[in-house]
Parts: sequence; C-alpha cells; structure tokens
Amino acid sequence: MITAEITIIPIGTPNTSLSSYVAAAVMALEKNGIKYELTGMGTLLESEDISLVFDAIKEAHEAVFAVGAERVSTNVKIDDRRDSNRTISDKVSSVNKKLSS
Repeated sequence: MITAEITIIPIGTPNTSLSSYVAAAVMALEKNGIKYELTGMGTLLESEDISLVFDAIKEAHEAVFAVGAERVSTNVKIDDRRDSNRTISDKVSSVNKKLSS
C-alpha cells in the first residue's frame, strides 16, 4: 500500500486566505477518484498504484494554477510499503494502541 502526504502552496495570491486554492486541489482529487484525507496542514493520499498517486498529485498541483495562482510549490512525502498492506487508518490505530497501553 502506498501512502503519501502532499502540501500544495500557492504563491503570488492576492490575499492570505488559501482555502479556495485548497478546495480546487481537493476537487481535482475527487475527480481523480483517489482515496484522500484532508488535514489542517496537508492532504493524505492512499493507493495500491504509484501511478495513481503521481497522477493525483499532478492534477491537484495543476488545479491550483487553474484557479489563479501564479506560482505553486508542492511538497510530497511517499511511503511505499511492500511487505504489508497497511492503510493510513491502520498506521494511526497502531500508534493509538501503543498510547493506550
């Protein structure tokens, strides 16, 4: 299972609010069909196919340009684990179990 975290940062925007740019990126992920989870500081992606992850990142990145950003910086972290099929939820549950022990 491949999990990734992306943070897309529009640069050259007319004001400090970025939610409309984030919404555009999320709508691109919706259209792409990849499983995602929006957080306050980035977006988590999950797929069994690395090509789908890269396609989703590209579409989200381009969507921010499409709504008016003049420059976009996209940070990507990828965890490609092939010895076990662990989801984002599994990873969080594993830590929570250790916290409650």
